[in-house]
Amino acid sequence: MAKAPQKIVLSGSRDIPFDRLILSQSNVRRVKAGVSIGELADDIVRRTLLQSLNVRPILDDEGQETDRFEVPAGGRRFRALELLVKQKRLAKNAPIPCVVKAANDDVSAEEDSFAENTFREQLHPLDQFRAMQAMIDKNEDVESIAAHFLVTPAVVNQRLRLAKVSPKLLDIYADDGMTLEQLMAFSVSDDHKRQEQVWELLAHSYNKSAQFIRDKLTEDAVRVADKRVRFVGIEAYLAAGGREAMRDLFQPDDGGWLTDPALLDRLVTEKLQAKGETIGAEGWKWVATAVDMPWGVTNGMRELEGVETPMTPEERDTLERLQGEADALEGEWMDAAEIPEEVHARLVALDEEIGALVDRPMTFAREDMARAGVVVSIDADGSLCIDRGYVRPEDEPVAQADEEQDVDAAPGQRAEPDDQDAGSATTVVPLGKSSDEEDDADEEVVKPLSDRLVAELTAWRTLALQDVFAQSPTTAFAAVLHAFVLASFYFASSESCLQISLNKPSFGFSPTGLRDSAPAKAIAERHKRWADRLPDSEKELWDALLQLDAAEQAALFAHCASLTVNAQQEVVGKYGTGRVSKHMIERRIAHSDILARAVGLDLVGAGWRPTVAGYFSSITKPRILADVAEAKGARFAEMIDHLKKGDMAREAERLLEDAGWLPEPMRMPDIADAFSAADAVEEEEAAPLPAFLDDDATPEVGNDDGEPIATAA
Repeated sequence: MAKAPQKIVLSGSRDIPFDRLILSQSNVRRVKAGVSIGELADDIVRRTLLQSLNVRPILDDEGQETDRFEVPAGGRRFRALELLVKQKRLAKNAPIPCVVKAANDDVSAEEDSFAENTFREQLHPLDQFRAMQAMIDKNEDVESIAAHFLVTPAVVNQRLRLAKVSPKLLDIYADDGMTLEQLMAFSVSDDHKRQEQVWELLAHSYNKSAQFIRDKLTEDAVRVADKRVRFVGIEAYLAAGGREAMRDLFQPDDGGWLTDPALLDRLVTEKLQAKGETIGAEGWKWVATAVDMPWGVTNGMRELEGVETPMTPEERDTLERLQGEADALEGEWMDAAEIPEEVHARLVALDEEIGALVDRPMTFAREDMARAGVVVSIDADGSLCIDRGYVRPEDEPVAQADEEQDVDAAPGQRAEPDDQDAGSATTVVPLGKSSDEEDDADEEVVKPLSDRLVAELTAWRTLALQDVFAQSPTTAFAAVLHAFVLASFYFASSESCLQISLNKPSFGFSPTGLRDSAPAKAIAERHKRWADRLPDSEKELWDALLQLDAAEQAALFAHCASLTVNAQQEVVGKYGTGRVSKHMIERRIAHSDILARAVGLDLVGAGWRPTVAGYFSSITKPRILADVAEAKGARFAEMIDHLKKGDMAREAERLLEDAGWLPEPMRMPDIADAFSAADAVEEEEAAPLPAFLDDDATPEVGNDDGEPIATAA
């Protein structure tokens, strides 16, 4: 019969007066770490001692036990108790719970000390989350919990947010089925069903990163930092029935996300309409409003010359007072190493107030206003961008015989006769991007890109070419010389893509957000730098140009020349009866390719990406699949071919984000075949699987034909 294992006998415990305890030299902890002794002492005051000390009797010279004990394990608790005695918050002979081991125990005191600090397991994060939630449920406030556990209230809020993730996902996390970073990403949304859908999506995705999870949970939301939200105001959104913003407590989120884009768009439209009517009440004939004003919206219009409104005596006094306060503050803090936040905030407020006074509004003659209009859009900071005083050619004064003809009331619409203008209400017209192309109904055929989309893509390409062209003065000189010789000797100016009369090209079609593209911003910043350097009067320009050195003249020349570049593939009428012919455009594009190669045009480096809004929403599902197959390989296309149009477009955007792929109209001829079928097959063998959605994983956003897709902002 097997012998039963001998049962162990635990060391006894007893209360020992504190003044009979001393810290053992066998305690292995020497380096301070974690909670300080003072903080531990305060915690003992609140909670008393939660863990006994481990002690051994001290032997005398004859090997007999004395009435004193050493503490080899529990040194930090001993020092905290010692501090309380010194502070007279604990009696020096207070009984201390101790576990007493024999002085001659086979296990050394050093080993006990080492074991106590080694065989301790930190509380699982999930248990931390749930413990804090339990305390909240018992009416503990966040600040008290933070104080008790020596953390900030922000940390407590983070833990509480994690405790509100779907119980199903918490169980997966408890079983080590997901990482803490992934769990933190799921906390962005409070929708447990959506959280679980995204988790199911990860099973089919090569991308399981926390950022991918956040992107999926917020793809149908609008950032609070979006200019539309700033324009409307978060308070108005909430008052209209919108929910509080989703927040990410673990990463900077610029205020979070709003979950009702439709409500936001309605509020934006209503407020723009109201602002337009208010501006129109000044006496303008028409007001055109848009969130993003189309490129070249004022092309062909005459800009009125207004008169700057003089300051009133009260405004002058206010300006002097504000400038005096600003000068005093700047003088006081000029040499300070650090400026207090309240002082900095006051200086910013003063600058804004001074700017509002110095930037004087313009006044216009009433008769001019009656035939002119205003263009209103939203700036990146959410403020209104108001451009007043534009007269369309149709609204210019005409002969008596023509006065009975109709003129446009606003861009794209008919107006009432002129004799009604003075008494009629201002026409406020929201400008939107409308499609004049027929939907592509044939799902089985990969049709060519629409003329409009080609025009939009090449408009983007034109701006990028202008930007890089301006940075190559040598090429600019050669290009302009080439255009001069063509016009002077060969009467063939159409052979050049430079509109050498310095006429800026106007894009008949332009993609959304073209004004905010990287090339557009670079051109605008360069133009402003030169405008600031040049004299105000054209009479002083010649002398000013002579003062520039050769390099500066060349740079200015290149900038001016770059503005004439037109590489857009414009839409030609069915019968070729427009201002440009198909042949002229072909020759222009051919020459633009020469320039692009000469200056090293890199559209990917310039910031263009195939996005849902800028590309995929304008093409059909077969075209999307063909593009993905061309750029990444047939296997990638096969793995998204079951998706709805909206989901397919978003997945295609992610797949091609870093692929360096360009649509055919944006490529140069010598790289048009860079993505060959052979290359696609090679990539198919080695590339990782893409992220894609099941049909039931995400609500349907678009249809299966060529209809535009509603995209998240």
